[in-house]
Amino acid sequence: MKALGIEEFLEKARTIPVIDVRSPAEYARARIPGVVNIPLFDDDQRASVGTTYKQIGKDQAVLLGLEFVGPKLVDFVQRAQALDPQCSEVLVHCWRGGMRSGSFGWLLNTAGMQVATLAGGYKAYRTHILSAFEEPRKLVVLGGKTGSGKTEILKKLALQGQQVIDLEALAQHKGSSYGAIGQLPQPTTEHFENLIYEKWAGFDAQKTIWLEDESRLVGHCYVPMPLWEQMSHAPMVFVDVPKEIRIGRLVREYGGQNHQLLCEATERIKKRLGGQNYQAALTALAAHDYAQVSNITLDYYDKAYLHGLAQRPAERVSTIAVADDNPGATAQKLIDWLRS
Repeated sequence: MKALGIEEFLEKARTIPVIDVRSPAEYARARIPGVVNIPLFDDDQRASVGTTYKQIGKDQAVLLGLEFVGPKLVDFVQRAQALDPQCSEVLVHCWRGGMRSGSFGWLLNTAGMQVATLAGGYKAYRTHILSAFEEPRKLVVLGGKTGSGKTEILKKLALQGQQVIDLEALAQHKGSSYGAIGQLPQPTTEHFENLIYEKWAGFDAQKTIWLEDESRLVGHCYVPMPLWEQMSHAPMVFVDVPKEIRIGRLVREYGGQNHQLLCEATERIKKRLGGQNYQAALTALAAHDYAQVSNITLDYYDKAYLHGLAQRPAERVSTIAVADDNPGATAQKLIDWLRS
């Protein structure tokens, strides 16, 4: 049974099933995207083995582990074989590439499967991906005030063959106080980084990558610092969309959402809106006048965005005026700008 380096492991993982034998809690927190969790121990068992190792010693911990694992051996093999019935070849990893993946791999090997493990385990993967964001790439940041439809523009860019990383989609958050409404629960920052890397690694390093202008914190997910620094120094294309179009888009996005959540999101920016604007926003919300709520809150968000935009060197920012709500046409303008 061979232990592969991280680059060879990830290359093989494109076509071969990968089994993560860490505990369910470890897997739920963050994982290599696309892997299957067949935990050697459940969460309580893992804690018990660890405590035994620290308090009594390795030999007793191994015996306890065998006691836990013994009844599950047949199930392990059957689940692994089901992943690749024709070829019966799999990759296996644990946290450090030690006893858990080695033991699991030995079992599958004994059952006639071709198995390779990851040298250094998931820890080696994490080291690899964080260093990968330090590699210079050709980034272009798509800027625009709240409600400009930047996410839709990115989708149209992707449909036209451009390389796109949609940070908000990966983070399950649209960035503002209202950004979690209508979204799935956010991943941990660690898994968010893993998801970004999956996109990053699949791109042609010689071609441009488009990303939306974001603060480093998207909801509660942090953009990896090396990537954030590259974004901060990358050229930006600012799409200048009239306020009335942006209001219409926000009404479509949030008008049908949970009313109480909209009130709570408005409450979170009470101090930033100011007392009078906050009360006006509440009145508009009570009347379900979402256009007026958008109009009021955009005054705050526009000022905040333009303050951040002013921190970028002016020569690194290009502005494209957008007269109507047509993300496809805007995407084509951006491609024309890129080629010019």
